[in-house]
Amino acid sequence: MKTSTTLSYLFVFFIFFSCADSGSKNPLLKEWTGPYMGTPAYDKMLVADVKPAMLKAMELNLEEIEAIASNPEAPSFENTIEAMERSGKVLDRAFAYYGIFSSNMSSPEFRTVQTELAPLFSEFQSKITQNEQLFQRIKAVYQASKETPLPADQQRVVELTYQGFAMNGADLSPEKKKQYAAINKELSTLYTKFSNNVLHDEENYVTYLTEDQLGGLPDDFIKSAAQIAAAKGKPDAYAVTNTRSSMDPFLTNSTERELRKQVWTNYYSRGDNNDEYDNKEIIAKILKLRKERVALLGYDNYADWRLQNRMAKNPENALALMEAVWPAAIARVAEEVSDMQAVADVNGDNITIESWDYRYYAEKVRKAKYDLNSDEAKQYLQLDKLTDAMHYVAGRLFDYAFSPVSEGSVPVFHEDVKVWEVTNKTTGEHIGLWYLDPYAREGKRSGAWATTYRSFSTFDGKTNVLASNNSNFVKPAPGAALLISWDDATTFFHEFGHALHFFASTVAYPTLNGGVRDYTEFQSQLLERWLSTDEVIDQFLVHQETGEAMPEKLVAKIKKAATFNQGFATTEYLASALMDMKLHLADPTDLDVASFERETLNALNMPKELPMRHRTPHFGHVFSGEGYATAYYGYMWADVLTADASEAFREAPGGFYDKALADKVVKYLFAPRNSIDPAEAYRLFRGRDAKIDALMRARGFPVTKP
Repeated sequence: MKTSTTLSYLFVFFIFFSCADSGSKNPLLKEWTGPYMGTPAYDKMLVADVKPAMLKAMELNLEEIEAIASNPEAPSFENTIEAMERSGKVLDRAFAYYGIFSSNMSSPEFRTVQTELAPLFSEFQSKITQNEQLFQRIKAVYQASKETPLPADQQRVVELTYQGFAMNGADLSPEKKKQYAAINKELSTLYTKFSNNVLHDEENYVTYLTEDQLGGLPDDFIKSAAQIAAAKGKPDAYAVTNTRSSMDPFLTNSTERELRKQVWTNYYSRGDNNDEYDNKEIIAKILKLRKERVALLGYDNYADWRLQNRMAKNPENALALMEAVWPAAIARVAEEVSDMQAVADVNGDNITIESWDYRYYAEKVRKAKYDLNSDEAKQYLQLDKLTDAMHYVAGRLFDYAFSPVSEGSVPVFHEDVKVWEVTNKTTGEHIGLWYLDPYAREGKRSGAWATTYRSFSTFDGKTNVLASNNSNFVKPAPGAALLISWDDATTFFHEFGHALHFFASTVAYPTLNGGVRDYTEFQSQLLERWLSTDEVIDQFLVHQETGEAMPEKLVAKIKKAATFNQGFATTEYLASALMDMKLHLADPTDLDVASFERETLNALNMPKELPMRHRTPHFGHVFSGEGYATAYYGYMWADVLTADASEAFREAPGGFYDKALADKVVKYLFAPRNSIDPAEAYRLFRGRDAKIDALMRARGFPVTKP
């Protein structure tokens, strides 16, 4: 395996895949065959093959690692670091299938296997990070590189590899290494249990509606709800599932206030129902174990340990950014609630705005203030047309062309998955494949995400990229267009930005495809800005029935309302980010998670009319693994860069399609991945550091003068 790559997966649930020969008969371990440099045999994967495949792959990888560690030759970049980059290809292949089962095609049978494997993964990880011979070789190469620097990309690989091992206990005493490994093993089980508890509540809390309870709901939602209910054995009902893609439009449109409360409660109570699937005690254990683990390394708290190699560097800097924005955000919420309450009073609704009312009355305010109904815009937001729009943007900025592959030429794990070949428009060079899995289904985790099945590298022969985007849109009725909200369209573009980041890579070594957590959201957030460009609106936002382009009057209303509801959007996100940080800075001894959440929100003056985007008991970013732990603030850190870079495009002669600036974006912000320091990469693009002022302007908040 590329050791740092697979460890990255185990540490933060990300992995970059590659191929190699294997004599195993297990289909999950076999070399990928067929066109496009070989692709995963997703049509042949079975849950029964998962555990034996993972056990065999780990065994093979440990043999490779032992060969590197016991090499009698003096440590060098080639026989140590490069050998590690080359190893583990069989395990990478196995993890490609494991990731699909985990995220896209989970089942009770797989969850049993997942629970059994979690502690074994942790033990495997510890056997590598705590291999004393291996670490001494890495350390020797690292120290030699300080005396005689290597070429820049090799130097960065060495530093990242050494840092990854050192941060994970490689330099501890034998006794502390045992403690460290034991903690990791226990945490791995807790992470799996946390995730499966959330998934259980998403699958089992469904609200069924009758014909007389459909008031206000759009036709496309009603058709999809009927289809879902029928699939669940209730042909005369309409189902609101416990996912954001179902909850959000229901709360926005339904006239049934008590049902809005029920749907809202189901969604925001995931992992918090005081039953066997409750996550609060699990969270308390996770926080305690994380603090114990980093204490072995000499850190006072988990946040100090985690942020040392992020752009923020320490929790104080991250908190400073969040706290600079928070007062303006909650002040805007107060204005939004006042506007909503006024509408409710004029309507004679005789209510006080509550959390389950926010989306519903926000729509009424949007209509009153901007003469804009979100359903009006939705008629022009067809998923297939938006897909074409993203491909168009990629063509203009990256010179990429997307062509659907012939049916059956690339195996897929579900009939809903579609695949495109990505090529360079000018040279015709093959770049890779783009998989799209757009619809919600039972066993698929909620939300939207991007991942890779294989990443680009050149050190051992050039590889292509197999990247995917995954969403949870409610599947439309047969023959109907899938219409989505402007917010969902923005998220669709966002996740595609991650895919473009994968495709644009020019790095030599797999480790350099990794990312710095408070930077990796920047590229995807930046791509969101192209949704509202005139070129996209004029060509791709066409009415579902007439095919006519979005009228200029509607476009003007959408742009005028660009900062509408930013109090809600910013506050619900920031509350989660602040909670993440404060939980990890607190003393976890005898921590009551429910009380801590409540008291922290009270201390922040959190508006009572809205919840955190992710309440603690279902905050999977932070407690299903460690990828975003003390790093959820990174979305805002990245958005400072995004807003600043967007202003550069607005000021450019060619606007958002300015060729010279687009070339700089690709060259400095996408292609290098993690081969250079992110702050330096941004300075190469902009000529200076980013400024928070642009973020405040983009959200319609007042800019504080120094």
